[in-house]
Amino acid sequence: MDVTTRNGLIARYRSGYDEVVAAQAGITPAELDSADADGWTARQVVHHLADSEWTSALRLRKLLAEPAPVLWAYPEEVWARALFYDRRPIEPSLAALKAARQTTLSILEHLSEGDWAREGWHTESGRYTVERWLEVYAAHAYEHAAQIRAVRGR
Repeated sequence: MDVTTRNGLIARYRSGYDEVVAAQAGITPAELDSADADGWTARQVVHHLADSEWTSALRLRKLLAEPAPVLWAYPEEVWARALFYDRRPIEPSLAALKAARQTTLSILEHLSEGDWAREGWHTESGRYTVERWLEVYAAHAYEHAAQIRAVRGR
């Protein structure tokens, strides 16, 4: 991946939190708990984003600090049920999303070319590099912001 592409992805990662906040700004209680075609509500999506961001933050740290780490997938639907995604307030999860992104950005800004080439093994995706991590999580918040907007438009 060239530096220009990488910097563009970092910028997208940096703005992901703002995209999610904009998507749910002014959301009504009915919109917050209205499900999409896959059965996810905006409330559940926000909680998923927070948990996913902390999981992704740990994955990046493992990629950078451990030799050939294994990055475990997790059952998102199970987490949603077990962690009460359907009834918790979203404000703490938005704060967690913001904090995870801020702390991770401060790491991304210090990476060397060698760091970007580090890799591990994801239990669902296989070979997983730091650059692949960035591609996935630069898009993640935007994808879910679009999901929130779609739920609101139903």
